[in-house]
Amino acid sequence: MALALTPRLLRRGLELFAAISLGGVALLVGYYLIRFGDRADVFLEPFSRLHWGWIAVGLVLASMDWVGGGLRLWVCTRYVHPGVRLRDMILAGGFGAWGAYLTPFQSGSAPMSMWVMKRAGVPVPVALSSIFVTFIATVGFFAIAGPLAVWFGAGKSLAQHGLVLGITLYDLFKTSLTIFGILGLLMLTAVIFPGVVKRVIQRLAARIARRSPRAAERMEKLSGGVDRAHDCMVAFGTPKGLLTLLLAIIISAPSHANKLLAGYVTLRVLGIPADFTDILLLQTLISFLLYFAPTPGASGLAELTSAAVMSLYVPREITPSYTLIWRFINSYATVIVGSSIFWYWLRRGLIGREEAVGIT
Repeated sequence: MALALTPRLLRRGLELFAAISLGGVALLVGYYLIRFGDRADVFLEPFSRLHWGWIAVGLVLASMDWVGGGLRLWVCTRYVHPGVRLRDMILAGGFGAWGAYLTPFQSGSAPMSMWVMKRAGVPVPVALSSIFVTFIATVGFFAIAGPLAVWFGAGKSLAQHGLVLGITLYDLFKTSLTIFGILGLLMLTAVIFPGVVKRVIQRLAARIARRSPRAAERMEKLSGGVDRAHDCMVAFGTPKGLLTLLLAIIISAPSHANKLLAGYVTLRVLGIPADFTDILLLQTLISFLLYFAPTPGASGLAELTSAAVMSLYVPREITPSYTLIWRFINSYATVIVGSSIFWYWLRRGLIGREEAVGIT
């Protein structure tokens, strides 16, 4: 069965991402205009004195969705599928981020990455196993970085910002931390006990296969993929495989650099001096909070959450311009580049207009 990520659906995700993101910025501008009586030209003035050297740094950071994510995916994939090219994995990593930004809960990330990897000659079960390990690395990275951020005191600033019904941003962070912990335990089980997971999937497949001959045919194909994916997970459970996982966790730092360092770089672009460590810790918490956001690319939520958390460091009149530059570094740039490449492929006929993008 295919995951119905078609060009039409991805275009709709792009439209929603753009509309909600710009709506979030417009809401911020409207709030400051009405609440504080600021003039509209005050929000445009910061763009006339940008620090272009830091803009170049921001562009390098923006590329980490592709370079960092691709490098991590290449390290994991080549362990179970030797000979895979780094260039192809950079494309797969970048398109995985692009798919995540255009779909709720980042649900389009894995299908997009697998689709690109399949086009590069990587079998779907191998691609699925490799992406699963990179996701484990992401969870492991944030499971370490999140508590460290709180231990260094960044959680205090979030506790100062209330939402509704007495709930604070810090409460949301702790909820996200719990979700990461549960996911981490489930995924660790899959790595340590791959045979158990295989048997559970096979039993489910057997029940579905009894419903009809067509379902039985599909489940037979699935069985072969499950066997191959099981072999990959067994390989990752060896000492060398666990070392690969550890390396993937380390590479998760540059892979998520555009999320973690975007705040500091944006402040420097606007000429605002800031303490690197404080901003890094706050950006870690923001990334943590938004990881499972229900809107495409956390659109709307990201703009408002960032404005609330960073109000301690960003002057009110600069908040809209800060938000636009910050979002360009951590997502807009990837969305623009990914959309340009994808629709170029579409115009060249390399992708069918109704082709299902994802697992087939």
